[in-house]
Amino acid sequence: MKVLVTGGVGYIGSHTCVELLNAGYEVVVVDNLMNSKQEALERVKDITGKGVLFYNVDLLDKEALSKVFLEHEIRAVIHFAGLKAVGESVFLPLKYYHNNITGTLILCEVMEEFGVHQMVFSSSATVYGLQDCVPFHEGLTLQATNPYGRTKLMIEEILQDVYDSNNNWGIALLRYFNPVGAHLSGVIGEDPNGIPNNLFPYITQVAVGKLEKLSVFGGDYPTHDGTGVRDYIHVVDLAIGHLKALEHVLNTTGVNAYNLGTGKGYSVLEMIHSFEKTTGKKIPYQITERRSGDIAISYGDPSKAKKELGWEAVKGIDEICEDAWRWQSKNPNGYETKL
Repeated sequence: MKVLVTGGVGYIGSHTCVELLNAGYEVVVVDNLMNSKQEALERVKDITGKGVLFYNVDLLDKEALSKVFLEHEIRAVIHFAGLKAVGESVFLPLKYYHNNITGTLILCEVMEEFGVHQMVFSSSATVYGLQDCVPFHEGLTLQATNPYGRTKLMIEEILQDVYDSNNNWGIALLRYFNPVGAHLSGVIGEDPNGIPNNLFPYITQVAVGKLEKLSVFGGDYPTHDGTGVRDYIHVVDLAIGHLKALEHVLNTTGVNAYNLGTGKGYSVLEMIHSFEKTTGKKIPYQITERRSGDIAISYGDPSKAKKELGWEAVKGIDEICEDAWRWQSKNPNGYETKL
């Protein structure tokens, strides 16, 4: 069975490709390589012994995307492709709206034309925005606080409308929290372009000597130590969540949202101290101003995913730190490092 993975060369996409291949699926990847490096797929092959079919295609190019569907009998789609930096989205909202929403519209049009109605969508916990209570559950009123989050929210609403127009669709909306860590092998991991936007690659790049010190955005949040609290989920747990969601949409119709998280929140300072304890590497840091669009506390209730998908996160903070450091120490320059 062939599964199309959009954005499959990226951090979460490449780890999901590993799980799909190990589960016996044939994988077709489309990616424009804007925020990823094709070397990741070579390493996926090193891990699994199996290759993926890769197309350097942008979802905004409907003709090129249609050719992929013409050449392969696609059974389902896992949709990762999109711009993803919260801070950047605040300064470049039109770029985010155009890329993320238009790309998804074109993907859905092509899927409809080829009779493919099963999709797992990479959504985000940012769709919850500011809430009065934690953990966040899927029944909350959605209210994203930044353009990136709003693109995810709008796409969720679009996909609901798509299903309402044609009840053959089966769609899982995966609202995941903060993906971290790397594959146990240390062969694939997170390799952002330029200065990292996310906490963990920043920590590991400081630890390996690429960056001088970590900037902690905000030290005056209403949390126990003043820094933001997040639900950090190991990327392999997250990838397995996509596999479970795929199995679900292949056998059901309708639109269902699922939190993929651990159900626990850790502050930025707690994550720094945990990394230091686990790896023995000291991480110098400075508290700076809050980042526009960020909220104080975000962690999710993953019980629906456990009940309906048979999925739950099993990897803890120590394992996250160990695997992230193994990846970075083996690959100080990311995918430019020769194995």
